Amino acid sequence: MFAFYVQDGVILGADTRATEGPIVADKNCEKIHYMAPNIYCCGAGTAADTEAVTDMVSSQLQLHRYHTSRESRVVTALSLLKSHLFSYQGHVSAALVLGGVDVTGPHLHTIYPHGSTDTLPFATMGSGSLAAMAVFESKYHEGLARDEGIKLVTEAICSGIFNDLGSGSNVDVCVITKGQTEYLRNLQTPNPRTYVNERGYSFSKKTEVLSTKITPLKELVEVIEGGDAMEE
Repeated sequence: MFAFYVQDGVILGADTRATEGPIVADKNCEKIHYMAPNIYCCGAGTAADTEAVTDMVSSQLQLHRYHTSRESRVVTALSLLKSHLFSYQGHVSAALVLGGVDVTGPHLHTIYPHGSTDTLPFATMGSGSLAAMAVFESKYHEGLARDEGIKLVTEAICSGIFNDLGSGSNVDVCVITKGQTEYLRNLQTPNPRTYVNERGYSFSKKTEVLSTKITPLKELVEVIEGGDAMEE
């Protein structure tokens, strides 16, 4: 996941591949999690942990808005997230990039599984973060416009998709500015699945059943008991 500041806001981005070891478990999962109307959070690590932690804090922020009738602040979400993770000493495997815009302006923070945090102009986390960081280090500058920012974050995510086996599939982007949030789901699909049959092979749609044999359970038991008797 990747995020950085643009004019009067922040842009968050992520790929959509979820893995179980070497297996691609989900090709189009959502890694950008809703926290509040003005706050979103990208998650890397264990998918169950990132979803559970962000859902829990999102619920607490909602209750706080009900009680105060005020917009949630990014620092509130930051404090809740890092306090929760710190209390579990890293056993909750959630590495987060938190971004949002509140009454004090745009904010961007990274939160590590042990509860430590960073506040930076741009941030990357997850297995594809090194490839993305190379793009940000070379092309990021202050005062990026919205369209420039979307183009940059898309390029950074694609660099992770094409250079890291833990990243892949599509590009999700979330643009948060004052009073407006745009969640651009599957903004780009750089890896469409194709069924190219260059040699002209024709495959039957189903495998035919050549023969069927049904053995009654009673006969099977008799065979097993007979075998046991012979062994004795």
